[in-house]
Amino acid sequence: MKTIPASTLEQAMSYNEYRDLIEELRADGKTTGPNHSEAMLNYTDLNRTRMNRLDKTARLTPETLEALEQLETPMTMLVLTEAWCGDAAQAIPVLQKMAEACSNLSLKLILRDEHLEIMDAFLTNGGRSIPKVIFMNDEDRSVSGTWGPRPAAVQQMVMANKAAMQEVSDTEVKKGMQQQTAIAVQKWYAKDKTRSIQAEILQAVAQRQEVAAH
Repeated sequence: MKTIPASTLEQAMSYNEYRDLIEELRADGKTTGPNHSEAMLNYTDLNRTRMNRLDKTARLTPETLEALEQLETPMTMLVLTEAWCGDAAQAIPVLQKMAEACSNLSLKLILRDEHLEIMDAFLTNGGRSIPKVIFMNDEDRSVSGTWGPRPAAVQQMVMANKAAMQEVSDTEVKKGMQQQTAIAVQKWYAKDKTRSIQAEILQAVAQRQEVAAH
């Protein structure tokens, strides 16, 4: 997919609208997407807490602020997400702070399961992994690149766990491996303090700006 349809952007949400939607759904005993199981609701509640914390504590680095000041081409970060996605909860508040700090950078959000035609154009290893950030030039809605679903170091952890799980047949052992990886991932995010997300998004934005300049 080389351009994002105008109709998709018309349905896209701001960060505040996304947060409001999640609160409205939870008040009704639901989350985003078709699965409203207790597990999905619990994931959503964890993510509400994570996003609230990051809204208050996440800080853009001096390098990030300096790089954002140099962004000359108006660009939108269109993000495929769902309320129950832990990696999305870690990334999206940071993307919002970056958009707030730069007049040429905007953030828009769409739900994966309501936009599968977009999702299927930006798969990760054949899967519908989220969050997926699509960098779009505002002038013509052309796509100049993507990021996601998670920082490179976390992706390596997740992929290594998946490979290890393929060697295991015991369901309980697999569940334990998943839990251990989930804990390790959350510890990594806490220690990293959003620095890797900022750096990787900046690198992607810089590459997109270079493409646009040519």
